[in-house]
Amino acid sequence: MKLYSRSQIVKSSLISLAAGVVLTLSATAYISFQQKEQEQAKESEELASAKEESESSLETEAVEKKAEESVLAQIQPVIEEKTTSVAKGYDSAYTQDEEQNISVYEKCNEAVVNITTQVMGVNWFLEPVVQEGGSGSGSIIDKRGYVVTNVHVISNASKINISLYDGSSYEGTVIGKDVESDIAVIKFNPPDNISLKTIDYGDSNNLKVGQKVIAIGNPFALERTMTTGIISGLGRPIQESSNVIIRNMIQTDAAINPGNSGGPLLDTKGKMVGINTMIISNSGSSAGVGFAVPVSTARRVVDDLIKYRKVNRGILKIRPVQMTSSIARYAGLSINYGILVSEVEEGSSAAASGILGGTEPVQFGSRFNPTTIYLGGDIITGLDNISVRTYADYTSALESKRPGDSVTVTVFRNGEFKKLKVKLDGKETVSAARTGDLQEKGQPSML
Repeated sequence: MKLYSRSQIVKSSLISLAAGVVLTLSATAYISFQQKEQEQAKESEELASAKEESESSLETEAVEKKAEESVLAQIQPVIEEKTTSVAKGYDSAYTQDEEQNISVYEKCNEAVVNITTQVMGVNWFLEPVVQEGGSGSGSIIDKRGYVVTNVHVISNASKINISLYDGSSYEGTVIGKDVESDIAVIKFNPPDNISLKTIDYGDSNNLKVGQKVIAIGNPFALERTMTTGIISGLGRPIQESSNVIIRNMIQTDAAINPGNSGGPLLDTKGKMVGINTMIISNSGSSAGVGFAVPVSTARRVVDDLIKYRKVNRGILKIRPVQMTSSIARYAGLSINYGILVSEVEEGSSAAASGILGGTEPVQFGSRFNPTTIYLGGDIITGLDNISVRTYADYTSALESKRPGDSVTVTVFRNGEFKKLKVKLDGKETVSAARTGDLQEKGQPSML
């Protein structure tokens, strides 16, 4: 056993203590160093992450800025246009409605013509002389000089004069007339160095009551007068004369006066939706009830008139007679309305479909101008969904039909109503009872 002196023990203890202190300090320093390295690493990661986020944010901002610049580039013209429009509207002396009216007038007025006619009359010595006729309006629909107007505007005219907006005047010729729709086409020959303004067709099938419309015409010979209003009604059947009913007419409160007939009824885009035709008025002037032929009808009629000089309309090849109370009493019939089928043309579609003509000849009409008709045949009371009570109803029901179209004809026969399917023919060869006689089938009695 080794013995140590007191001093050695103290010295040894001090050395051990110093060594412990050194180890402890070293361990503490190492741990502190490790923690510092970890903190530095964490800070580096955070800095790197922050840098990436910053770079990503910058890239995103750059992309967004580029997209924003692209969108701005696209909408800038629109913004500038809107701004200009607003500025213009702010500075303009006209309302939006007024600017619309002005725009339509400036677009269309030069295509509206003034039509005047001359008719043949007789003087006190019964000599034929040329007299002033009527006046009306028309629309140029083709640069070759085709003008659409009403039949009654050029009725009985021996000479037609067409005046343009610039005061120039040309003689017009009749291309074709269709009494059933009151539509006529006339033509003048413009000089080669003149480019005529025309009015485009619109759409009358989608019109709405309350829709704004504009009329341009020559009322009381005041050239190219403009009036505005709304569509007051649609699908009006208007009887123009004893033998003519025009169906599906447009009713408007736009002022239509004498001289407006034949002029265009326009929508707010300046397209023709109707042809102004008549007014209903006790005074003869506008009373807020005017009527126009829809352009859907006018366009079909005009195309046929230009191509064939007549309307290629489907017909029943029969001799129609307007039923009256006197005919009903004489024949012992229970109805006094409809169209009596006096005769049916042999070989026609009407004959093939089973429509029957009469067999009993009678004298009908005035004593000094009687007409032979035949009783005992069918009485037409309906065509498709249209009730037929008068000759005007009959012609009106066929107005929109084409040769080859099939129609359902309702007839009264032997006290009963019967429906027949009939294919329409193309050319009328049998005249109506009001225009002449056919070959008699026997000695007629007096009705």
